[in-house]
Amino acid sequence: MSDAMDKTKEAIEELRDPWARRMAVLISALAAVLALSEIGGKAAQNAYLTDHVSLSNDWAFYQAKNLRAIVRSSEADLLASLPNAADPAVQARIKDAEAYNTRMRDDPGSGEGMKQIAERARALEVLRDKAEHRYHSYEYVVGALEIAIVLASVSVVTRMRGLGIGAAAIGAIATAASLCIAANVF
Repeated sequence: MSDAMDKTKEAIEELRDPWARRMAVLISALAAVLALSEIGGKAAQNAYLTDHVSLSNDWAFYQAKNLRAIVRSSEADLLASLPNAADPAVQARIKDAEAYNTRMRDDPGSGEGMKQIAERARALEVLRDKAEHRYHSYEYVVGALEIAIVLASVSVVTRMRGLGIGAAAIGAIATAASLCIAANVF
């Protein structure tokens, strides 16, 4: 009976231990920051994928326009090399093919020329790359927060305060990094 009473007293004293309560609050705070960082990471990943798909579509559209422009340019060259190239009907077809080629390459009115598509694609590349960087940065933060939570938990079990202090330091650095990522600081 005495052994059971001693264990009960130890358990009650553990509940009264301010260190364990502080670590429990730290673990809760770290878990909350972890959840928010994972949300930010998923948002950055979605932005990366969205930009990547749009970028792929734009470059595919660019290639299709380039192919059509080359075909029409080749048509104009072929028509110009014919023996009856001076014929007004042939000249009209050459002029039409050259105009089409020019419109495929640069069409500021519709914004769908190769030049405009390439500019839009390059801007999307920048957005995509930033989203990828943000995603990877959030992944590092999430890893650091998970380590901090483990250290804080081990600190409670082993009563080694150094682990808890280390967990708090890692958690503070990871929280600051997460805030900087969210604010687009780096």
